[in-house]
Amino acid sequence: MRTLYRKFVAAALLILTISVLVGFILANWFYMSTTKQKIDRQNVVIAEEIVSGIERMHGHQTALAPYLDSVGKLGYQVLIMDKEGEKQFFGAEFSKTELPEEAMKVVDEQKIYHGMSEDSNQSFVMGHFSNDVRNTVGVPFTAGGEQYALFMRPNNKLLFSDIHMILAWFILAVSVISIMGMIGFAKHLIKPITQLTEATKELTRENFNYDLSISRRDEIGQLAESFTTMQRQLQHNDEARKAFISNVSHDFQSPLMNIQGYADLLKSDVPEEERVHYLEIINEESKRLSHLTKQLLIMTSLDQKAYPMKLSEVQADQQIKQVIRKYQWLIEEKGIEVSYNLVPCVFKYDSELMMNVWDNLMTNAIKYSRHGDAIWIGLAAKDTELIVTFKDTGIGIADSEREQIFDRFYRVDAARKKGGTGLGLSIVKQIIDLHKGKVAVASKEGEGSIFTITLPSIDK
Repeated sequence: MRTLYRKFVAAALLILTISVLVGFILANWFYMSTTKQKIDRQNVVIAEEIVSGIERMHGHQTALAPYLDSVGKLGYQVLIMDKEGEKQFFGAEFSKTELPEEAMKVVDEQKIYHGMSEDSNQSFVMGHFSNDVRNTVGVPFTAGGEQYALFMRPNNKLLFSDIHMILAWFILAVSVISIMGMIGFAKHLIKPITQLTEATKELTRENFNYDLSISRRDEIGQLAESFTTMQRQLQHNDEARKAFISNVSHDFQSPLMNIQGYADLLKSDVPEEERVHYLEIINEESKRLSHLTKQLLIMTSLDQKAYPMKLSEVQADQQIKQVIRKYQWLIEEKGIEVSYNLVPCVFKYDSELMMNVWDNLMTNAIKYSRHGDAIWIGLAAKDTELIVTFKDTGIGIADSEREQIFDRFYRVDAARKKGGTGLGLSIVKQIIDLHKGKVAVASKEGEGSIFTITLPSIDK
């Protein structure tokens, strides 16, 4: 498997190689188009100055050789050729001494030879360093009444002076350090990614306590923070899932055991009065199971990320009155006084979902109200929102428990656990959130509770 580290190093080396290649091509193009001709002209000027000095000599041939020896010692390679083709070399030796036909015209036709700029063998910048007589400039001159040609080029050793060697070592050192730096940086970059990979593997084993010690402020640091947040959320979801399964199993098991137990008792000979009592219990437990199943189905539907809301214009006050009439028998049975102030109002929301909200709030208010307590329901409509209030004078909620009442299966005390599923207020919260509304709770233990629903207008 090709690791990210290897890919990064390979990519870095490839980029470096391409950079060197492109740089060489550009440098070669610049040399061939501009620098080559400039160097040729400069060397022609130097060669003309040398032959000018030769022609001003009065010592004839005797002074020519020492003079050219001194020129060679100054860092130039020199070739002198007469009309018969005889050659004399001064300074460092040439590796190739065969002259092209064009160079012969220097003596015969007194033309200047531009070998540095016109030699066809030099197609790259490295040809500039070729130690060949073709790679020279040639100028004609006269000494002792005879025609000669002088071919000259700078000695390669002169080109590679101490400063050039220092520059070469500098480039080499920069290249080596750059490559080592890229490799080191790759290791530094890949290390947290490797840690993230290990942490991901631990998550698959349901280990949500893996310590991801990455403290960086770059994109990888942000990724690590997001991963840690996800890790906590997954841990919370896992705990919620296990608690959900445990609570559902318990809430289903209890009524089922009661139904099974009382059904077994009915098989035996029992008095008519007890038989009727047992049947009532079985009937109540069946209703409890039915209610729990209905709540679970609603909750499962709401858990879908894209729940398809069916928005329509609804007479909100009439819908709440319908809920009050639905539980009129239970209200009278508990001796609860119900009053309301419902302003006639048409509002757009999901009628079926909001019916569940009013139903849950109404049953909660009745369930946790004592005999003789009161319930008040208010509805106020504004231009951009709907406000519904359910107020009761029942047993209330303790301050320490108020923040948890919207959690699934949470029931605060023994009085509240009786007959409840712990899902009603959780469903209310989900439905209100789905409508982008708010639900607020104000309560005091022993004095009652106030639930306030605020729904914004939805244009669709």
